[in-house]
Amino acid sequence: MALTKPASRPANPRFSSGPCAKPPHWTLNALADAPLGRSHRAGLGKAKLKEAIDLTREILGVPEDYRIGIVPASDTGAVEMALWSLLGQRPAEMVAWESFGQGWVTDVVKQLRIEARVHTADYGRIVDMSALDYDRDVVFTWNGTTSGVRLPDASMIPADRQGLTICDATSAAFAQDLDWRKLDVVTFSWQKVMGGEAAHGMLVLSPRAVERLESYKPAWPLPKIFRLTSGGKLIEGIFVGETINTPSMLCVEDYLVALKWGRSIGGLDALMHRANANARAIWNFCAARPWIDNLAEDPATRSNTSVCLKFTDARIKDGAAFAKAVAKRLESEKIAFDIGAYRDAPAGLRIWCGATVETSDIEAMLPWLEWAFEAEIAAQAA
Repeated sequence: MALTKPASRPANPRFSSGPCAKPPHWTLNALADAPLGRSHRAGLGKAKLKEAIDLTREILGVPEDYRIGIVPASDTGAVEMALWSLLGQRPAEMVAWESFGQGWVTDVVKQLRIEARVHTADYGRIVDMSALDYDRDVVFTWNGTTSGVRLPDASMIPADRQGLTICDATSAAFAQDLDWRKLDVVTFSWQKVMGGEAAHGMLVLSPRAVERLESYKPAWPLPKIFRLTSGGKLIEGIFVGETINTPSMLCVEDYLVALKWGRSIGGLDALMHRANANARAIWNFCAARPWIDNLAEDPATRSNTSVCLKFTDARIKDGAAFAKAVAKRLESEKIAFDIGAYRDAPAGLRIWCGATVETSDIEAMLPWLEWAFEAEIAAQAA
């Protein structure tokens, strides 16, 4: 017998974990003020880039003595720039509990060949951050985009550390409360919580990180696209909008639209509240059903942006095939796009709950998730 489909549908079925949904009520007309066909080095272009930096500082509460720069190649470019420019002065502590953290381990251990201790945890778990040596340089992700696990806070990081803390915060910035004084380097991209376009990254440097840049020269040559200093001094222009390479002014305008929307609804507190409400709707759904659960084992470490789920029903014969089939059913019905688990992660679903997603869309999608589950169970039994 055919299962009855739910009556309500999400107004926006975009639950991808990157690029993520645009802010509510976004239209292409919002980008009409983009200075297209103009140089990013002209006064207008530099003013737009500087505005993006200033609004980022305002909304995130970045301390005034921290530098903020717009860099190429999204969050990946920002992380690589930090690793290649800052590491090597002292041993490192490498932390990984999902695929992107593993990628940074590979870069540091196999490419840069820096002396490092590697700390890992399985998907759904997190490393004991209190066990690290913070007199070494520590590299970690705040929120595991592919595992749905995040740091609950930074209380374990000592204020008197000798090493630098380098934090990939791309799925955390604008949705989680980052403790800036515990973080020396923070990276993220526009395409996550704020729903901006891809290919542009943000690099935030503490005074301690700047001091390292100006006092230490890595043993390896740096590509031009990674160079943050000239003549032993920080290139200050990078941190007022003079980008290393040519940015897309259309993407800059899009980021500005998202930032102004975030400010208009109440800033960081409001953005975090929206993400929390989205994630809580899914957590409550899972708590009431025996066939699905959060991949994150400890509720204290559950991400409120990249919510990763696993199917737990004993009737499921092939977990990976089942999860893909459920995701395919939801996509074919135009209920939820791009919610399959990341390719390196355990079989399941990954539903983006960042601030640009409406809770009403999450709530409308969840009955369809149950419908797709029951439909696939029935198909498997046929």
